[in-house]
Formats: sequence, structure tokens, C-alpha cells
Amino acid sequence: MAIWELAALARRLRTLHVYSAPPPPPPPSPHFPSPYRVLRRGSSQIPIPFLLPGRGLSAAASFFLVRPRRPTFLFLSAVSTSVGDPFPRHYSSTPSDREVESREDQQAPTPCTVHEEQEDRLSQAQQEKKSRFIPVKAYFLCTSIDLRSLQAQNAFNVVSPPTSRATNYLVLRYYDAKDDPQVMVTGFPSQGSCHYMVVFHYGSVVLFNVSDHEVDGYLKIVEKHASGLLPEMRKDDFAIVEKPTLENWMQGGLDYIVLKTLNMDGIRIIGRVLSQSIALDHYIHQVDGMVAEFAEINRGLEKTGISTMKRNQLFQLVWKSNSNLTAVILKLGLFESSDIAWKNANYAQVWEYLRDEYELSQRFENLNFKSRHNL
Repeated sequence: MAIWELAALARRLRTLHVYSAPPPPPPPSPHFPSPYRVLRRGSSQIPIPFLLPGRGLSAAASFFLVRPRRPTFLFLSAVSTSVGDPFPRHYSSTPSDREVESREDQQAPTPCTVHEEQEDRLSQAQQEKKSRFIPVKAYFLCTSIDLRSLQAQNAFNVVSPPTSRATNYLVLRYYDAKDDPQVMVTGFPSQGSCHYMVVFHYGSVVLFNVSDHEVDGYLKIVEKHASGLLPEMRKDDFAIVEKPTLENWMQGGLDYIVLKTLNMDGIRIIGRVLSQSIALDHYIHQVDGMVAEFAEINRGLEKTGISTMKRNQLFQLVWKSNSNLTAVILKLGLFESSDIAWKNANYAQVWEYLRDEYELSQRFENLNFKSRHNL
């Protein structure tokens, strides 16, 4: 190989080396180092000529393209604890796997209570659907009812009393067959379509699950067998809520009671207390009227010293007062116990609660006091 060819090859290699060398990086600021530093590995694509042995460069020069690994760039942020820190701390801009997992754990949603609240509301709605509201209406319309004739003409609807001694009332049951689909399937009415009427011989009638527009029809059945109809009928409203999901057997409220279940024994117990209460209202009203009449006579005696009342009228007032007490004690059976409550502790609880709620004993004591000390 000629010397001039070797010299040309050396110049060519020197030129390529200078051309491929990267420019020097700018010097970092002493106070504010560069936030990013680039670490570069490898070199660019450099064509290097290789001279095959025994061949001249002009005829046999071959260029092999050497493909090194692509340059890898790693971005690092330099954070210095103080101005002019010669050893800045480097933090990678890409979080580590542990940091990502910890963030996911922190950002993981807590157990959502919305679904649980919806389930609770649905459960409450289902329980409310299972509950049944039964309106109860008590009336006092006369002083006596013939139960035998009533039973004879309504034998199909009469429910037999619990014992032979319970002869002072009747329970009659009615139902709406046309509005009850269960009748078409089983032949028996459902409990929700049944209406009950409890009739007491001293003039009280208690209706269960009867609408307001149906009351007159039921009372007309009783009026055919009543005597001593009152010019003004007395009325009282009550309500029963049958709730099978109730934890306790019963729960009292203002003019209502919640029961776990309602059957014929419950109807008899509640009907008896309500009938006594509405009848007691009538006799208390009678005594109050007699007390007012006697007070008017006493005022006249104080002014003139002469009584305008005849002796027969005075005797009638005294007799009427005594008959009211007798009716309350004997007819109403205000102080008689209940056979149902005696046998069943649950109904004993209902019996005592309703008697305390309607203050039957206290009201009778007030009636007795007025009759004895004012007449």
C-alpha cells in the first residue's frame, strides 16, 4: 500500500472521530444546578471503513455499518438541600412499585354504605308490607241489646264465644268475597278481608276493620234488636297494627297498639275494654247532668229558700243515680277478670295495658264520688 494512501486513511479516521464526538455539556450553575441530567450510553451510528487484506482502498474498500445499542436516556432531578450544595440529592421522576402500591392502598375506596342503606330501606319496606293496619271503632247506641234474637237472625256470621259464661257479648264475622282473590282459590277468606263486629248486651258495639262508609250498615243490623236508643250516639276511635316482625309481643302508643299477631282472643280482649270505656263515658255524662241539676236546685234554695222541685222528681234523680252505679258495676262487669287474660300471659299484658290506658278504675272512682257526695 502506498504511503499516501495510508496518510489519507489516517486523515479520514481523524476527521470521523472529531465529527462523532459529542459537544461538551454546559457547566452547571453553582447556585442552581440543572434540574435534569442526561446520561448517554453508546454512540451514534458511525460508518467505519475496513480495508480488506490484499486489496487497494480504491477497489476493495468496504464500509460496514456498525449498529451499536441505541442511546438510553435517564432523567434525574437534582434537588439540593441548600444553595450551593455540591452533592445534590437525585430523585427519580418515575415512582417506584412500592410507592404505587401504597398510593393504591390509600386511594382504595372504603366500603360503601349506600348499598347497605338501600338494603335496610328495602327490608323496612318489606316489613311494612307484612304489617297490617286495622281501624277500630267503638259505639254506644242504646241501653240494651237482645243478643239471642241477634244470634238467631245472623247465625251464619256468629263466632262462638270462648266459654259458656261469656254470654254478655257476641262476635260476628263478615268478609268481602268479591274483593278477595283467595276465596276463589282456597274457598276461605283471607284475614285482611274479614270484618268483625263485637256486640255487648249493655249497648256497646265495637267494629274491627270496617271503613267509615260501611259503619251505618253494620249498626243497622244491631238497631233491629236494640232497646233504649240514645238520641246521640257516642263514638271512640282506636287502631291496631299487626306486625309479625315485632320483637316484643305488644307495643303501646297514643290511641293505638302494635301486636305481633291478632286473633280472635285479641279481638275479644280489645273489644271488651273499648266497650266498657265508651259505656262508662255515657254513664259519667249522665251523672254530670244530674249533678248540674242538683246544683241549680241548691242555688234556688239559697236565694229564695223555697224548692221548686217536687218530691217525685227528687226521688227520680236519686233512683237514676243509683241505677247508673248498678249498671256500671253489674252490666259492664268493670271489675270482672278476663278468662283469656287469665290463661295467656301475652293477652294479660294487653288487658292490663288497655285498662290503664283508658283509666277505667280511676274514672269509676270519680263517678262514684260524684254520685254519693253531690246527689
